[in-house]
Amino acid sequence: MGAGRRALITTAVAVVCGVTVLAAPGTAFASPTPTPSTTPSTTASATPVSNKDLEAVRTKLDKLYHDAAVATDAYNAAEEQAKKQSAEIVELARKIVQGQAKLDELKDRAGAAARAQYRTGGLPDEARLMLSDNPQEFLDGAGRVLQGERATKGLIAELTRTQQDLKQYTADASAQWQQLEKNRQAKATAKKKVTAQIAAAEKLESHLEKQEKERLAKLEQQAALKAQTAWLDSGVLKDISGKASTAGKAAVAYATAQLGKPYEWGAEGPSSYDCSGLTSQAWASAGDPIPRTSQEQWKQLKHVDVKDMRPGDLIIYFDDASHVAMYIGDGAIIHAPRPGRTVTIAGAGSMPILGIVRPDA
Repeated sequence: MGAGRRALITTAVAVVCGVTVLAAPGTAFASPTPTPSTTPSTTASATPVSNKDLEAVRTKLDKLYHDAAVATDAYNAAEEQAKKQSAEIVELARKIVQGQAKLDELKDRAGAAARAQYRTGGLPDEARLMLSDNPQEFLDGAGRVLQGERATKGLIAELTRTQQDLKQYTADASAQWQQLEKNRQAKATAKKKVTAQIAAAEKLESHLEKQEKERLAKLEQQAALKAQTAWLDSGVLKDISGKASTAGKAAVAYATAQLGKPYEWGAEGPSSYDCSGLTSQAWASAGDPIPRTSQEQWKQLKHVDVKDMRPGDLIIYFDDASHVAMYIGDGAIIHAPRPGRTVTIAGAGSMPILGIVRPDA
């Protein structure tokens, strides 16, 4: 039975590797069915999974949840763009309605001017002057006609501009709609990847007994502690003495108030968060809105040296900027780690640091 369980875990890890590559929802594990035990004592004496096997599980889980985080960032980016494009389409639609109303008004005015010109345009000016009983009245009228002609030319020019504006608004709305559809497709693709990675991780963990899950949790803690210790042993904290800004204090206070709330991919509060949902909402509450995703936070916010880090700054993790946390001082962070976990405090050096950004630089 013990050998069978070890084989089960090994098989599960191997199959999850395939799921990672395919990223296809609904992929099932081809796990062997254990041979039924003949006596209760056989089950009770099952050999536990070795630390080596559990370490393989931990490594694979890290990879699955990392890939889920990358896909979550892609989903959030597509969602943010879709919201922006939807708002722009609404604004363009408003401009089109207003432009059409203006165009109708200009056409009515142009039609009235054309009808007036037709009623007075039968004879040349010289003939009408000779036939007029009141030459001065004619000359005054001729001046008004000239002003009217100039106004008509201006009216026609405005009519042309309005038609051109309407054409451009319509083209812009069409382009935004096409981009909106692309981002909806990108969201759907990213959602499939996220759910596939998380489902694979949950399936892998489901093969572990309670005691093995506890041992796995200890292995994760040990790995995080080892990384944090190495970071602290580098002497980095002795150079960090920055004091939080007023906005930074407000952002830290917001993040601290979310401790214990569950991680949920794509969520930005108030009951659950993903990593960048937490940091973006914390800084929005402090009066400094920042990009929604960890990758855009890394791209757009000011980079600062680790030695200049202060509470409220954001630490970006991994080479692909797929995770973000908020520095709170004394070598600690607040972050929303991954599915199945809650917003928590951890060591700032427990994950590979890409760099530091400052929202209120």
